[in-house]
Amino acid sequence: MQVNSPVFLLLLLPWALFVWWMLRGTARLKGGRKAAVVAIRSVIMLLLIAIAAQVQPYWTTDQRNVVFVADRSASVNADRELGEWIAQAMKDKAADDRGGIVAIGLDAAVERALSPEQMLNAERYSFRAKVNGQFTDVSQGLRLASGLLQQAGGGRIVVMSDGAENAGSMLRQVNMLKSAGIAVDVVPITPPQLTDAAIESFTVPQALRQGEKFNFEFTINSTTAGSGELRLYADNRELSRSTVQLEAGENQFALQSAALEPGFHQFRAELYAEGDEREQNNVAYGFSKVSGPPNVLIVEGEPGSSGNVEAALKASFIGYDTIAPERLSVELASYAAYDSIILNNVPATRIAEKPMEWIAKAVSDYGIGLVMLGGNDSFGLGGYFKTPIERALPVYMDLKGKRQIPTLGLVLVIDRSGSMDGGKLELAKEAAMRTIELMRDEDTVAVVAFDSSPWWIVEPTKLTDRKKIISQIQGIQPEGGTEIYTALSEAYNKLLEVQAQRKHIILLTDGQSSTNPGYSALTSSMVDKQMTMSTVAVGDGADQMLLKSLAEAAKGRYYFTKDESTLPAIFSRETVMMSRTYIVEQTFTPALGQSGNWSALWKNGLPQLNAYIATTAKETAEVALLSPDGDPILARWPYGSGRAVAWTSDMTGRWSRDWVNWQSLPGVLTEWIKWTFPQFESVPYQVNAELDGRKANIVICSESGDSDLAAKLNAVVNNDAGETQKLEPIPIAPGEYEASLSVTQPGVYLMRIGGEEGGGTTSGFVIPYSPEYKLSVNNDAEALKQLAEATGGRVLSLDKPGEAFRFDPEKQRQLIDWSRSLLIAALLLLLADIALRRISIPWSRLASWLRQRMRGWSRGGLKAAPGGDLSSQSMTRLQQRKSRTAEFYDRGKEEAPAINSSRPAGGHSGSSLGPRPTGVDRNQPVHLKRPDSDAGKMPGHGLRQGQEKAAQGQGKGQGGQGQGQGQGRDQGQEPGKANTQQGDGNDKMSRLLAAKNRTKR
Repeated sequence: MQVNSPVFLLLLLPWALFVWWMLRGTARLKGGRKAAVVAIRSVIMLLLIAIAAQVQPYWTTDQRNVVFVADRSASVNADRELGEWIAQAMKDKAADDRGGIVAIGLDAAVERALSPEQMLNAERYSFRAKVNGQFTDVSQGLRLASGLLQQAGGGRIVVMSDGAENAGSMLRQVNMLKSAGIAVDVVPITPPQLTDAAIESFTVPQALRQGEKFNFEFTINSTTAGSGELRLYADNRELSRSTVQLEAGENQFALQSAALEPGFHQFRAELYAEGDEREQNNVAYGFSKVSGPPNVLIVEGEPGSSGNVEAALKASFIGYDTIAPERLSVELASYAAYDSIILNNVPATRIAEKPMEWIAKAVSDYGIGLVMLGGNDSFGLGGYFKTPIERALPVYMDLKGKRQIPTLGLVLVIDRSGSMDGGKLELAKEAAMRTIELMRDEDTVAVVAFDSSPWWIVEPTKLTDRKKIISQIQGIQPEGGTEIYTALSEAYNKLLEVQAQRKHIILLTDGQSSTNPGYSALTSSMVDKQMTMSTVAVGDGADQMLLKSLAEAAKGRYYFTKDESTLPAIFSRETVMMSRTYIVEQTFTPALGQSGNWSALWKNGLPQLNAYIATTAKETAEVALLSPDGDPILARWPYGSGRAVAWTSDMTGRWSRDWVNWQSLPGVLTEWIKWTFPQFESVPYQVNAELDGRKANIVICSESGDSDLAAKLNAVVNNDAGETQKLEPIPIAPGEYEASLSVTQPGVYLMRIGGEEGGGTTSGFVIPYSPEYKLSVNNDAEALKQLAEATGGRVLSLDKPGEAFRFDPEKQRQLIDWSRSLLIAALLLLLADIALRRISIPWSRLASWLRQRMRGWSRGGLKAAPGGDLSSQSMTRLQQRKSRTAEFYDRGKEEAPAINSSRPAGGHSGSSLGPRPTGVDRNQPVHLKRPDSDAGKMPGHGLRQGQEKAAQGQGKGQGGQGQGQGQGRDQGQEPGKANTQQGDGNDKMSRLLAAKNRTKR
C-alpha cells in the first residue's frame, strides 16, 4: 500500500475513541445486532479515512519508458530519417516497454503519448504536430518529456538533434532532470547538405549626412561555386542589380552609393543564385537616417494650387516634394523622411485607407508634423469625418449643433448583388453607418438594397434610434443580380413622402443594370421635386457612363473609385455637401485667440478673409484666430509625439485674396509649418537588437552616458505591417537601457525614442532572418555530449536504434485508484447500518425454518403426512393453534371476577389493557404468557403483538361481560348468553388469524 497523504492517518485516534464509545453506549441495541452495527460503522469510518489519506494499492513491474525528442527545426530538416530511426527503435523493444514522441522547434508538442503499442507503420513514423521550425529550443522538449516520464514513474529521454540551439538552453535543464532521476541519451544528427547561398550580413551606416558617400557591404556564404544576382532596394525602389561570382565558402562584396535625400531610409538586399535550394536566407535588411535641411511633403488636391506654399518654403530654404494624393506611399517608413506633411485642399475620397492611417501614425508615433489647408474639398466637405486624419487634427469635422442646418432627407441606394461580396459590401455598409452618425436627429434616412429587385432595409425614419438603424444595415448580405431602375424608382417615391428642406439620393453600384428603360423621366421628376442624386461607381465593371449621366441630370456629383476603402469618405463628403452652411461666406477680419508665441506674427494687424469651412475646435486645442461666429480659423495642438495645424480658409486667393497679397504671408506660413517640425532631443540614441526565439532583446544606448533619463525613457516600435508596440526600457547601466519586443517576421523596425517631457528621435533596428538558415552555424554535438554526461545518459548512434531500449529496467509501481470503489462500499455499508437499526428480523425463526427445510432436502424432499398432503397438515396446525387461543381466553375469563372485585367502585369495565391474573399485585406489570407448547408458533408476530391483540379481544368480551354482570346483580346471569359471547370471541379470533395467514401467503 502507498499512502500519499499520511497526515490524515491521525484520524485513526478519534476513530478508536468513537468505536470504544459505541461499544460502551448504544443501550438501545443489544447482542448480535449491536456488535454488527458497531462493526459496520467502524468499517465505514476506516474507508473514509483511507480515501482522505489516499491509500492506494499497487503492484511492482519491471518496465522501460523512453520518450524520443525529435528536432524538427529547419537546420535539421530530416523528418524522414528521424521517423525511420524511431520506428526501428520501437520495433526492437520488449512487449511491455513503452515509448512516446515529442517534436521540437521553437516550441514543443506531444506527437505520441507513452504507450506499449507498436507504430501503425513499422517502417517509419510520420510526424503530425505543427511546430515553429524557424528556431531550435531543446529545453522545451526536455521539460515536456520529463513531465511525461514523471507521470509514468520514470524512464529515459532520447534527444535527436544537431544541437544548434538558438533559443533557450538545454544545459540549464540538467538539475531538473537529475532531481527527477531521468537520464538523457543523445543521438547527434548531421543535417543533409543543400545547395545554398545565403546573405550572412548586410551593413549600412545608420547615420549619414546629405551628400555623403557610403558603401553597402555584403557577406555571402555559399556551399558551391557559381554565379548569382544581387539586387538592392531603397524604400522599395530598386537601386541596382549586380552580377556576382560566388565561391564555395565566404564571399564579401561592396557597392558604393550617396545619401541624396534627407530622412529615414530602409534598404533591402536580395540574392538570386543558381540552384539555390533555400530561399529564406536570401534577403537581408538595413536602414540609415540621413540628416540635412528640413523637408516637407505637399499633397495638393488641384494641380498647381500650391504655388503660394511652395514659394514660402523656398524663401526659407526648406525643401519640399509636391505630389497628388494618389501617389501617397503605402510604406510607413516613407513618411519618416519628411519633417511635416501639408494637405492642401485634398478630399479624403482620394486618399486610400493605408496612407491615411500611416499619416496619422507618423504624426502620433514619430513626431512628423501635419498641416491641413482649407478649400471646398477639405475638412468636413472633404469627407474627413471619423477618419484617422480627423483624429490627428485640432478640429472636429462636424459642427456639434452650433448653427441651424437645413433638415435633410437622405436615401441610400446600395447594390447588394453577388459581385459586391467581400470587402466592397462591407465598406459600403461602413460608409452608410458613418453617414448615419454624421446626420442629426431631425434628419430622415432610408436605406434600400437592390439585386434583381429592391429590398427596403430601413424605411424612411427619423434618427431617434441610431443603434437599431445601424443594426439593420449590418444585416445586408450579397446575392442576386443588378437592377438599378426599380430601386431608384422606389427611392424616389419614398423620398416624395419625406418632409425635409433638402432631399438627396446616393446610388452605389459596381455593375451594370440588367435593364435600361430610360432614366430621363425619373431624373426630371427629381429635379422638379427639388431632389438631387449623386452616384458612386466602384471598379471598372460599373456602368460609368450611365452613373455619370444620372448624377449630372439629377444635379448631383459623380464619383469613381477603384479603391473601395474610400467609400466611407465619399458618403461622408456627400452628406456634408448637402448642407451649404459648412461654407461660411462673409468678409471679416479674424479675431485673436490663444496665439501663444505666434502673437508677434500679426502685431501689425491681419488681412481680411472672405470665406472659410466651418468646423468645431477640439477641447484641448489652441485657437489662434477665430471668426465672428466663434469658429476656428487657425488652430493648433500636439498629437502624440507630433504637432498639427488647421487653417480653415484657403491658400489660393479664392477665399483669402488679401492674405495671399499680404507681404508677411511667406514668413507667417513658414512659422506655422516649422512649429510642426519634430522636436528632437539633443541626445541621439543607438539601438541594437538581438533575436531570441519569439522575442528580440533591444538595447538602447545614449552617447552621452547620462542615466538621468532612465525613469523617463519610452519607445514606440512599428513594423512594416503597421503593428505598434509600446516599450518601457529598463536602465541596466549609465546611458544604457534594455527592453524586450515580440517579433513575428524579419525586416526593418522603426522606433521613436523619447522621454515623458516630449520630443524624441526616430531610430530603427533590423530583425534578420532566423539563425536556423545561416550556413555559418556548425552542429553543436559537444553540447549534446555534455547533456548526456551530466544526466548519466549515453551517446547513441544512428545505425543502432535498438540501443534506445537496452538499459536496466526500473521497478515501477502501478498504482490502483480504488477511491470510487471505497466510496461505493461505504455507501452500501451505510444502508446496511440503517437496516440493522430500523428493521427487526426474527433470525431464530428463520434459522429454525431453514433447518427444517435442510432436513427435508437431505431426506430426498418433503414427504406428505399420513393424514393428507402439506395443505391438510397446515390446516391441522392452524386448528390446534385456534383451540389453544380459545383456551387462553377462557382462562382469562375465569380470573376476571377476581380482578374486577379488587377494583374500586366506579372503575371502567371496557379497559383495553385486559384483566389482571389472580394473585398478581396491581402495582406490578402483568405479562400474559402463552403455554410453553405454543412458544415460537404464533405466525408472523412477536409476543408483544400477540398480547396486545389478545387484550383487545378480551376487552371487547369483558365489556359485554361487565354489562351482563350488571344485569346479573339484579336479575341473574344467563349461562347461554355467556357461551354465545365466548363463541363470538372465538369466531373473531378465527377470522383475524385467517386474514393474517392470507396476507403472509
